Amino acid sequence: MNSYPPEFLVQLAPVMYVAGLDVPSPQPLPANTPPATSTQPPAKQDPFQVLSLRLRDALAAQRKVAIWQPEKPKTFQVVFVDKDVSFPPRKLVRPEDPQHPSAHSPLSPLTPTSPLYPDGIIAPIWIRKHTTLLPSVFVMFMRIYESPPAQPGQDEREREVEEKRRDTELSAEIAHRKKSTNEYGIKLTVVLMASRRMLDDPTLDARLTYIRRQSGLDPRAALFVLSPVSPAEIGDFVRSLQDALWDPAVEYYTNHSKRVRRKRNRHSQASSYQISLSPMASAGVARPLRPEGWTVRYEFKMASFAEFRGEDQVALKHYQDAYSTLLIMFGSTAILPPRTKRWAEAKVLADCINVKIVKLYLYNNEHSLALSHQNSHMRKFADFSRGWGIGEETFEFWSWLARQHRVFAELLEQGTRSTLKIPSPYSAAAPSAPVLAVQSLEASQLGQEAMRVLGLNPNQALQHPGFYYYMAARCTERRRERFLTALESESEDHKTSSPGFANEKKVDHLAIVLELYTRSYELFRKLTPQNNQNPGRLTLWIAYRIAQTYHESGKFDMAVRFFERIAKTYRRESWGSLLSPLLLQWYACAQQLGDVELSVRLLVEMLGHGATASADDPDAPQDDLLAVLKSTVPSVTEEPLVVDLSEAKPILDASVVFWDPEVDVGTQAPFQLILSSQPNVSLSSLPFATLAIQFSSDVPPVVVRQYQGDPDAEIAAVQRFDLGEVVVNPAPTEPKQVEATLRWGPGTTVVFTGSVSSNIPTQVTVSKIVLTIKENSWWLEIPIIPSIARSEHALIAPRWLCSVDPPRFVPIRREDHSAVNVRWRSHQVQVAISHEGPAYVGEEFPIEICITNEDDRELDVVLDVLLQPTEMDEAVNYIAIDDQRSTSLLKAISGGMLAPGASVIKKLYLINAGVPGERVIDISVQSQSTEQPPVSPVSPASPTAPPLADRTETLRTLSVAAVRPVEMEHAVVYRRPTRPQPGLADLTTFEGGTRDESAAVEAVVTSTVAVVAPSGLVIESVILHRKSDAFAEILDCSVDKDDFEGDWLAGDAFCHKCRISVVPDEHHPDQPVAGPGEYEITWRRLSSNGKHGSRSTTRFPLPPLSPPSDGLIALLDAPTIAHLHSPIPLRLTIRNRHPTRTATATVQLEPDLAADAFVVAGLRHGRVPVLLPGQEECITWNLIPVECGLVKVPGVKVLDRRNAVQVAGAQAGTGSAAGQQGATVEGQMEGDEVEIVDVRWDGRPERMKDEEGNEVEVTKGYVLVVP
Repeated sequence: MNSYPPEFLVQLAPVMYVAGLDVPSPQPLPANTPPATSTQPPAKQDPFQVLSLRLRDALAAQRKVAIWQPEKPKTFQVVFVDKDVSFPPRKLVRPEDPQHPSAHSPLSPLTPTSPLYPDGIIAPIWIRKHTTLLPSVFVMFMRIYESPPAQPGQDEREREVEEKRRDTELSAEIAHRKKSTNEYGIKLTVVLMASRRMLDDPTLDARLTYIRRQSGLDPRAALFVLSPVSPAEIGDFVRSLQDALWDPAVEYYTNHSKRVRRKRNRHSQASSYQISLSPMASAGVARPLRPEGWTVRYEFKMASFAEFRGEDQVALKHYQDAYSTLLIMFGSTAILPPRTKRWAEAKVLADCINVKIVKLYLYNNEHSLALSHQNSHMRKFADFSRGWGIGEETFEFWSWLARQHRVFAELLEQGTRSTLKIPSPYSAAAPSAPVLAVQSLEASQLGQEAMRVLGLNPNQALQHPGFYYYMAARCTERRRERFLTALESESEDHKTSSPGFANEKKVDHLAIVLELYTRSYELFRKLTPQNNQNPGRLTLWIAYRIAQTYHESGKFDMAVRFFERIAKTYRRESWGSLLSPLLLQWYACAQQLGDVELSVRLLVEMLGHGATASADDPDAPQDDLLAVLKSTVPSVTEEPLVVDLSEAKPILDASVVFWDPEVDVGTQAPFQLILSSQPNVSLSSLPFATLAIQFSSDVPPVVVRQYQGDPDAEIAAVQRFDLGEVVVNPAPTEPKQVEATLRWGPGTTVVFTGSVSSNIPTQVTVSKIVLTIKENSWWLEIPIIPSIARSEHALIAPRWLCSVDPPRFVPIRREDHSAVNVRWRSHQVQVAISHEGPAYVGEEFPIEICITNEDDRELDVVLDVLLQPTEMDEAVNYIAIDDQRSTSLLKAISGGMLAPGASVIKKLYLINAGVPGERVIDISVQSQSTEQPPVSPVSPASPTAPPLADRTETLRTLSVAAVRPVEMEHAVVYRRPTRPQPGLADLTTFEGGTRDESAAVEAVVTSTVAVVAPSGLVIESVILHRKSDAFAEILDCSVDKDDFEGDWLAGDAFCHKCRISVVPDEHHPDQPVAGPGEYEITWRRLSSNGKHGSRSTTRFPLPPLSPPSDGLIALLDAPTIAHLHSPIPLRLTIRNRHPTRTATATVQLEPDLAADAFVVAGLRHGRVPVLLPGQEECITWNLIPVECGLVKVPGVKVLDRRNAVQVAGAQAGTGSAAGQQGATVEGQMEGDEVEIVDVRWDGRPERMKDEEGNEVEVTKGYVLVVP
């Protein structure tokens, strides 16, 4: 920002003049004065001098002059002055002069002596006047007179007179200063310094009142008293002083704004100036400032005063108006002719106003508006410059553009050091997969398409200042290019007399470019996050530009340092397009430094990139290298110079291909080594002496020597040379020597073919290829690692040369093409598995494994069996062999030594439990030869080498289906007990461990057993194991009497019944009762050969029992057979099984009159006593049959009148409203009909319900009457 006046750029703040804090400097001692000794006490310092020094420090530290100050504290810019300082005149004539009303300011364009006369807009001196020459408040520190302590006999009246005289003199001095400040509207404040003793003087208030009135000070914030205090208290005083004077300061600048606004309005109402077309005007006579210029002047002044007041939004509006008017002025060459003094001043003013606008936008965190205005400013004035004849072809254009980028960068840099936060264009954090899924579901298709179209324009994203320093450096480079072009076009006859061109010759362009690039590089390293997504490549590019600048400026050593650091990353990331020009400039620096070895290394690396090669001249790279080798001498001639290209691109693309991925011991493995040159680089003239092919493991290297053939012979596109057979030998041997033509033309290929064999298992690959160049005293070794796949060949499959003439290659589509594994010859082991499937759940299923040695060697056999886990959680399976048993793995089961042709049988048992399904078994048979493998006494095997044991593994996978041998189905019905229920007062029901027989229900479980085993079963026994349970008890079961032993085939079934007494849990009546036992079926597999398998057991638990619950129920019990004219009893039992409610029931006998088959003796209609919960009542009738046959017993109707009683009670309360209910009320008056169950047919399924959801089952009773 040094290119612009600092007055136009700094942040403006209210100005405070401070006077009276000058401390007298100590007077020098005479030359003959002896120095003070340490025994003399130090002189006591005046406390008021200390107070003045502390006040100066505290006031000076309040605010520093700076460009970036977004905070708005109530602090002043303090200027220390003398008490009698004078202010600049407002007009050139004195106020008493008659011409004073028409006179103008000394800085006005209307004043002939003004530097702006006649058409200047504004000058930096105007800002300087208001920041250094005219304050908004004037603070004057003074000492109030203090009389010495009263002595005995001293007249008190004389003391008062002296104080009065001194106060009058002080008031006169203040009044004189007050008069000058009133002329300019400046607030005057006086701070009287007094001792602490004076603060306690009772006459102090009266004296202060006298001084204020005599001096004419304002009643508010005009007079303060301060005594020597501590530094902390001084800070509080300074803050309170600024707070008290802030409003007068704001009012001062507000009055200035109002005055300027009135002037602007007068100029806008006045007629505009006409452009003079007279000959004198065209001859260069100065014209007065146009109305547009006055508008800019006044808008700039009002913006400055608003900035003084701290009103940023108001200042921004006025700056924008001034900037818009300036654009109008620049748009007309008649208003501002180009390349004039006023044009240059206006251009500087426009740039400074742009900085102000951008800064105010950034204060408000409006980053996009700030960047938009900056880009708009550069774009508009670039268009203006083209119209002025200062376009892109001139150095002035690029100088101005570089200045804009640099000023913007410096502004951002100052902001980032303070409070400015640059928004990051990168996302804060990647959302998780569930969040992304939800967002994708919620987003509509239109929204997705919109997001694909939308993006972030880099020109509209505010970058950190390093980016704009980089742009400034690039523009400065363009500036230098245009300047050099202009300098070349300058001739002796026609020299450029422009002062700008003369000044440009004095500019050190490279120093400026280097400074800008360096600052950009530092900021990029500091502010740019470097990670996997953003590795900082632009930072490296800036470092590369710094190295280029060092190279152009002749600082070759510094350029080499940067090139070394940059090349490491470019090599690692394979940036060939960036590395090639870097190597060229690096090589030029090495030439200038005279580093011969570095030059050779760079030339060899440049051969791989073809940096200086082209299709027309492919020999250029090798010619450069040969020239250096022939004309120079290395520093060390006894040892080779190794050019390590492990991270760089090699001079030859090397590829190793083995035809087979694996071969047996003693079998030859063919391989090819393919070396290809770059398409535009020739290596035919390089003096390659040898090519050493180094293998891994114990393979001896192969050295290919240069065959001295015709050097002018044409190089074929593909050459093939045979290396012969290479044998792995642990003992050290001499390298194999082979001759071949080591010459490569542009894009040619040399293929070395051979085979490798080994007597021990190992892995063989080509680890490294070393090219040796010998020329004069130079001895170069260039290692090439073929296993590293270059990025440009990553998608090309390796090739195998099939034919030389014509060249034909076959692609090898295999990942492990660069190595071959030598293994032992596989053993001929036959594994046969036999079983009779399927397996049954619950049995030990036998599986026979027969292992046969069909090899010619004796083998040691070991067996591993793995039972794969199933997906069923309830399945629990085991496998067993011999004495080993496991749920998953049986390991290292010995099969013994098998001679050639011998066999061994192992029986594997699979025990299945739980649910049926597939069981998968993996069987691994490992065979190892008993012959001892060869061991190298010279090179022992390393810990990471593969084992030398001759071992072969044979794998088999067996899938066995497990099914159930038998299946059992249960059907449950429930019967109510007919025996008398215990009474409510029966004390035995309350004894511990006694079942509640009143709630007991009899469950009849019918179980059907079906044989589903395909082979059939031999059932040995069926047993019911009873379990003690508090809620269920087995009464009897048919399996205790029946015999089910025998052979049962698939599809056979048998049935049995079990009676169970069930008492529901009164605490959890809805929960089912667990079955009180389980069936155990013992069986054997019935094999196809008639043999029986091992004994197995299958268990089936009794089903859970859920007896239905009853409320009020009636049980009807009648004989099944009756004799004619012989009386029989008909018994009706009414039970109340509701847990809480009582029952009020009535019984009514309803004989069938149409078919009266009985003579009934007993209750016809009556009411049953109230039944408490759990109580029952029994009613008996005597029936005499009078007809023979199957006749129906008389009908009995039981009504529950509990609800009927309630309805009746409700009707009694409502009176006449009872007649409105009709038949519905009558039905409710009769009561609810109770279900009557014939106990002879009481068999209820579980939870059977009618259409209304009630658990009801009605059985009509019949009796067979015989004679």
